[in-house]
Amino acid sequence: MIQPAPAKLNLALHVTGRRADGYHLLDSLVVFARHGDAVEVVPGASALTVDGPFAGDVPVGADNLCLRAARTMGTGARIHLTKNLPVASGIGGGSADAAAVMRALAAQGHALPADPAALGADIPVCLAGQPARMRGVGERLDPVPEVPALPIVLVNPGIPLSTPAVFKALQRRDNSPMPEPDWHDADSLIGWLGKTRNDLQPAAISLAPAISEVLTALEGQGARLSRMSGSGATCFGLFDDADSAARAARALARPDWWVVASELASGPVRGYTSTATV
Repeated sequence: MIQPAPAKLNLALHVTGRRADGYHLLDSLVVFARHGDAVEVVPGASALTVDGPFAGDVPVGADNLCLRAARTMGTGARIHLTKNLPVASGIGGGSADAAAVMRALAAQGHALPADPAALGADIPVCLAGQPARMRGVGERLDPVPEVPALPIVLVNPGIPLSTPAVFKALQRRDNSPMPEPDWHDADSLIGWLGKTRNDLQPAAISLAPAISEVLTALEGQGARLSRMSGSGATCFGLFDDADSAARAARALARPDWWVVASELASGPVRGYTSTATV
């Protein structure tokens, strides 16, 4: 069984507090792109193989999230991961892969774990696989208005970022929450996003200044809104149409940058449409 593991995007990410145990409280609009990894899961003794452009960056030992996901469901599995997304890049990566393993095993009759978030804060939203407002430490998911299928360009400057390091560099942890989700089309969504932030972006830029260069480059190509996703360093730009996004992706091509033109998914991603990877 092959499951998509689409890129998870935080279109907005507010850090609103910190619990006594050190976990940060978030308020985030999470969506998914029609581009990502793919996971094939078949019954058998636990094993993981990997191919794809970023296969060399994936650890294949017992601590790999895909193998851990199978163990949390009380079974072994032979897993093949096609790694199309850069690792440690703020777009779900390992969490999306682990959630895809869980969905595949659930479809084969295995029960989902009682607390998926124990494996990682992004696991619940990646399991749901559709746009949501994510709060708390990732365990609270609320529906949002339908997200339009906006063309998007994803750019990573080839710099992996440690999520704990980015949180450590935060200057403030008690920021205001997002406004209530309220949009009905592309224009109103972009207008609403203009009232939001990614509170991790300044901290990430302090660790990887190339993020600022990426954001400026996206704006220079006509992105209606550009922002970093998650803890970075991947950034996104929202465009008016697929042709504009494709032209921007071609113009942004650099040997050290990963660039993809895709679109936002308004619902669960069942498979991938054609996307342009530069």
